[in-house]
Amino acid sequence: MIVSEDCRAPEASADALGPFTAHRRMLFDVAYRMLGSVVDAEDVLQDAWLNWDRADRSDVLNPRAYLVRTVTNLSLNRLTSARATRETYIGPWLPEPLLTEAPPAVPDGAERVELAETVSTAMLVVLESLSPLERAVFVLREVFGYSYAELAGVLDRGEGTVRQIGHRARAHVQDRRPRFATEPEQRGEATRRFLAACAGGDLNAVMELLAPEVTAWSDGGGKVTAARRPLHGADHVARWLLGMLAKPALRAVTLESARVNGEESVVFVHGGVACAALTYDLDAVDGRVVNLRLQVNPEKVAGLAGRGAGGVVPFAASAM
Repeated sequence: MIVSEDCRAPEASADALGPFTAHRRMLFDVAYRMLGSVVDAEDVLQDAWLNWDRADRSDVLNPRAYLVRTVTNLSLNRLTSARATRETYIGPWLPEPLLTEAPPAVPDGAERVELAETVSTAMLVVLESLSPLERAVFVLREVFGYSYAELAGVLDRGEGTVRQIGHRARAHVQDRRPRFATEPEQRGEATRRFLAACAGGDLNAVMELLAPEVTAWSDGGGKVTAARRPLHGADHVARWLLGMLAKPALRAVTLESARVNGEESVVFVHGGVACAALTYDLDAVDGRVVNLRLQVNPEKVAGLAGRGAGGVVPFAASAM
């Protein structure tokens, strides 16, 4: 939990800690979908805790609403400054990968798919194209079910204004919404075949898994060597991928299946510690990979820290 003994104010009391703990999971989910960053989401929760712990809570009738409002506004401030920083980002920008648990079993398979999609890498990339305010309205409305009246209170704007923002954001996302195969069984089979092909260094086998028009992005953020432009085409992407895995610096790295951002994906593991994530989108018709995203920026793999006992280790600078 983010609230630890050394960062908690001395006067922190159970009446402050209890509500914050009860809603922490939801607050993190809001911040992460707003920011696409595990580190930034945790920082927002830390600031929200300090705000909550110091606040006069005697007039707070709904702690959950108060905390969501705080987290949303802190996220908006951080997202506005982050967008300026990303204009000078080196190479493609990708969200930070987040290890996620399998969704609970529900009768409606479509509901499972929808739950996974809201945090998928593909969806986070789409959300990145929204303005900060559009993103806040979309996340709270479409993912967490807030009414426009509730959103007006959270954002200090008129309900009509918020409704217009919501309609604009929803139309934007619908035009760009990921429409890929996300059934767990299909992704599981694709992952198994991908791991086997990479382990064998079989170029033809890897190419068979890739759509002819496949595109690959790699995010090194200037911290490690990575492709600074998207790669296109099955042959180009397959050769790049196998060439990367053949580098001496990666001989001790193994590839394993893991649920990343709600979908079965691949993580790179070194010494029992996850150090990179490979997420992908599958064509809904033939199940081949149409988009492939590799996150290797050592500053953006904090969401993988739950895998392995030692935390996160970065690739060596020459690894990519």
